Amino acid sequence: MSKKNGIEPFSRRSFLRSAVTFGAAALAAPALAQNATPLEALINDRSRGNWDDQFDAKAAARTAAAVQSNTPILGPDSVPNIQQAIARYQSIVANGGWPQINPTSQQSMQLGVTDPAVQSLRQHLMVTGDLPREAGISSSFDSYVDGAVKRFQARHGLPPDGVLGDFTLKAMNISANVRLQQLNTNLVRLQTFPSDLGRRHVMVNIPATRVEAVQDGQVALRHEAIVGRESRPTHIINSKIYEVILNPYWTAPRSIIIKDIMPLMRKDPTYLTRSNIRLLDGKGQEVAPETIDWNSDKAPDLMFRQDPGKTNAMASTKINFHNPNNEYMHDTPEQGLFNKLMRFDSSGCVRVQNVRDLATWLLTETPGWPRQHIEQVISTRVNTPITLATEVPVYFVYISAWSAADGIVQFRDDIYNLDGNSELALETTQGMEQPVQ
Repeated sequence: MSKKNGIEPFSRRSFLRSAVTFGAAALAAPALAQNATPLEALINDRSRGNWDDQFDAKAAARTAAAVQSNTPILGPDSVPNIQQAIARYQSIVANGGWPQINPTSQQSMQLGVTDPAVQSLRQHLMVTGDLPREAGISSSFDSYVDGAVKRFQARHGLPPDGVLGDFTLKAMNISANVRLQQLNTNLVRLQTFPSDLGRRHVMVNIPATRVEAVQDGQVALRHEAIVGRESRPTHIINSKIYEVILNPYWTAPRSIIIKDIMPLMRKDPTYLTRSNIRLLDGKGQEVAPETIDWNSDKAPDLMFRQDPGKTNAMASTKINFHNPNNEYMHDTPEQGLFNKLMRFDSSGCVRVQNVRDLATWLLTETPGWPRQHIEQVISTRVNTPITLATEVPVYFVYISAWSAADGIVQFRDDIYNLDGNSELALETTQGMEQPVQ
């Protein structure tokens, strides 16, 4: 594990500069009128800076997309960036936080709706910096509110559809104080990483279900991911990627044999054959599935190995890194899983969308493996292990709140309940793949 860093200092000038560029900087404003409420002070404080002058009815998609950055979550500026966010949220908390949103009608709150609760929604979004104060306070869910809700959703890892659905409403109604606690918790996590993570490295952020390939301080690739469900979590680890395997065999871990395959074989004795999974003994000899007592309490002491191919659990690619948990990154034949709201579906390993792009990036400095050759080998369906010329550091992290240099603060669902507050687990895992009983 890496050594813990101390809190890196940051200047008042850089803090104020960040506050100007970030709409959510709710700093105190002693020059305001004496009769202004704390909420009005937060909304009207000119030191919070001007909203993007280009904001208009057509800007919703742009404002949501602007939440993404090529600045990596882990980097030399991670600690000072989150410290600046903490300072801003301390000010928000000190001034009373933001209002709760309680819709008064059964209709969905979205573009075109009129509801008294939209007034509170506007105030909330002004405090968080997602809505310009020039938009004013009214009961109309107009294009300004639509763009602001989409921006809020993007910052919280939710689909930016502009609709105030259950998950968006839950995220909005988490108090400013709880969000401040979440930022403080993640500051401690970020301080454990060295400032030098390697010129080229990969980061897997578990609660964000996101993979970043970083080169020379910038995100070169960003991938959606599927990580371990709460009952079979992906482990937090610092390691190094040493191998890419094209057309991998899949060898079932003992836990999956016991928890999944044994029950399936009791229900359907053809499961292994249909799935191209072979049983091999210690000498590499194949064993017929029908010779095994699948009703036994003990799993057979055999290797369960699936042949390469389209139905293989890892599809075209496997990425190996040193770890004691038998975890790895890989492709998947079930690409539709990446379209799910929350992707906590695996048994611990990490499925990576567009993993061939990541494999190509990893093999960039390994001679003889351009993208064209990688695709040619995959088409043969021949198992092909490739050792990287230089191992690439990989960091499996649990960062549920962070901020970039632009001051945009991001939050994610606390899927493994590690942040110390049950409010932060938004139950966004509903409808996900359930483990086989």
